[in-house]
Amino acid sequence: MKKNIILLLATLVSFSIYAQDYYNQFHNCFQNGTEEEQFEVLNEWESKSPNDAELYTCLFNFYFYKSKDEIVVINSGQPPKGEKVLILRDSTDKVAGFIGSKINYEESSLKKAFENINTGIKLFPNRLDMRLGKIYALGQIKDWESFTEEIIRTINYSAQNKNKWTWTHNQERDNGEDFFLSCLQDYQMQLYNTMDDKLLLNMQNIARAVLNHYPSHVESLSNMSIGYLVSQKYDKALILLLKAESISPKDYIVLSNIAYAYKEKGDTKKAINYYTMVLQSDDQQLKEQAKQALKILKNK
Repeated sequence: MKKNIILLLATLVSFSIYAQDYYNQFHNCFQNGTEEEQFEVLNEWESKSPNDAELYTCLFNFYFYKSKDEIVVINSGQPPKGEKVLILRDSTDKVAGFIGSKINYEESSLKKAFENINTGIKLFPNRLDMRLGKIYALGQIKDWESFTEEIIRTINYSAQNKNKWTWTHNQERDNGEDFFLSCLQDYQMQLYNTMDDKLLLNMQNIARAVLNHYPSHVESLSNMSIGYLVSQKYDKALILLLKAESISPKDYIVLSNIAYAYKEKGDTKKAINYYTMVLQSDDQQLKEQAKQALKILKNK
């Protein structure tokens, strides 16, 4: 019996060494080699160690980057704010247009990327890096509905596995819940920064899913309120924001949003009270906004 156990352990170690070697080979080719060399490593890896978790992350990376096609685009008019472009000027030195880039995604390679990461997630459901990698890619291609659905699916699974997440090489992730929830906030900001009001509903759906499992999550209470603030449903927003304040009374973003809600409702006294609290923030932008709002409110 002991010999059999030793033999089994030796076999497992052998597979682990194979996998580690292929992982390193692929990443070396990914950084310095050709697409053909990457594909050759992946093919051999798949034939020798098909149940290795890192195989699926590498297949995903390979096909996702293979799908990307960046093209140069010449546009007329003013460039979008924040984009790095080459400005074109006419003979009077006025902006006539700009040269930028656009990324298209080739469908068949993109499909293979998602097929491989979906297989990886199915086989290794606690691998948070796989789930986040898929969410990242969906954000890159601006498939916001699938992006939102995958986030909510991951939130619901986090309640099942109690945030016992693993990462590369199946290493356990410390502080799983805090790390996971902080990642979600980054994705909420990604939706918000599109400046597309229709996606506020996506933000609310994500926040609602978080609050179903983590009812004291301040950021999600705040995120949930944003949609109500934009749609001028100030009383509904305040219910969420005041609950967030009770949990985290020094969250100056929450306090600033409460002040804004009261200002828009016409409750000048409470708005002044909350904007005055915001002046204690270390965030200079929040402080400046509070100062400007107080100047207007006190001169009414």
